[in-house]
Amino acid sequence: MVTTPGQSETLTENGKYTVRGLNHQLKTLCRNNREGSYGTQVRRERELTLMANELHELGYRGMNSHSLKPKHVEALVGHWLEKEVAAGTIKNRMAAFRWWARKVNRQNVVARSNDHYGIPNRIFVTGSSKAKSVSTMQLEKVRDQHVRMSLELQQAFGLRREEAIKFSPSYADQRDRLILKRSWTKGGKARTVPIRTEAQRDVLGRAHKLAGKGSLIPSARNYVQQLRIYEGNTTRAGLSKMHGLRHAYAQRRYEALTGWKSPAADGPTSKSLSSKQRKLDREVRLIISRELGHERIQIVSVYLGK
Repeated sequence: MVTTPGQSETLTENGKYTVRGLNHQLKTLCRNNREGSYGTQVRRERELTLMANELHELGYRGMNSHSLKPKHVEALVGHWLEKEVAAGTIKNRMAAFRWWARKVNRQNVVARSNDHYGIPNRIFVTGSSKAKSVSTMQLEKVRDQHVRMSLELQQAFGLRREEAIKFSPSYADQRDRLILKRSWTKGGKARTVPIRTEAQRDVLGRAHKLAGKGSLIPSARNYVQQLRIYEGNTTRAGLSKMHGLRHAYAQRRYEALTGWKSPAADGPTSKSLSSKQRKLDREVRLIISRELGHERIQIVSVYLGK
C-alpha cells in the first residue's frame, strides 16, 4: 500500500518516512520541561510543532532546536502577518517561541517586544469598516483563472484565503449550503455556509466548470505553490488585504438578517438599539460568527463594529 508522509515526516533515501529532526527535538524539549498547566503544555507543544512544519515549508530544512536564528523568527512572523493570523494567536505563538529560545539558551534570538516585528495590538472592536470588494475589471487583471475563482468565492461566501484556494466544489456544494472540510479551515473545524442567492449559485457553477471533480489547486501544483501564485497574481493586479472580502460578507449578512446596517457600515451602534433590536443583534452576530468559522461572538465585532 502506498502511503504519504505527514506534515512532520520526511522521505529518506531508503524509502522510509522519519520524523524530521526539529519536530522530534522540540517534542522532546516539551516532554522534558513540563511547565505550566496540562492545557498550557499541550498548547505549547502544538504551537511548536506548527512552527517546525511551517519553517520546513518556508524552505528552512535540516534545522535542530539549537539552530534557531533571528531570520527564522522574522520569517515566521512575516508569514503569519501575511496570512492575517489573528494578533492574539500570533502573540501566543511568540510566547512559545520565547520559551523555546530560553530552553536552548538562545534568548537573544527573539526580540523582547512584539512591536519589533510589527505585531498589532489585539483588537475586538473596530471603529471603521475594513470591507473590500473586487470588481469585474479588477478580476480581469488577475491572470491565473484559479486565483480569480478563489477571489470570487472569498467575496461571495466570506471564505478565508486558504479555504478558497483548497476549495473543491464537487465536495462542498450541497445545494442549499457549502460544507467546508476540516483540512481547509483555520483550526481544523468543519463548518457550513448557506447558499442564498442566484449570484452565489452563479459563482459556484463556474467553480464546478473550472475544477471539475478536483479543487482550485491545479493537479500539477500543491497548496504552497498555489498560495505563492495567488500572492503574486493579486499583487500584480494591485489587490491587497483581501481579508476585507470577509468583512464585506459579514456586513451584508448582518444587514440582510437585521434589516439595518452594522455599526462598521455606518449603521446604529448597539447602545442605540431597543431591547428587542439588541436581542436580534446578538442572535445575528452568533449566526455570522458560525458562518465565518469563529467561536467567540466578540471577534465578530472586528467585522461589524459595536
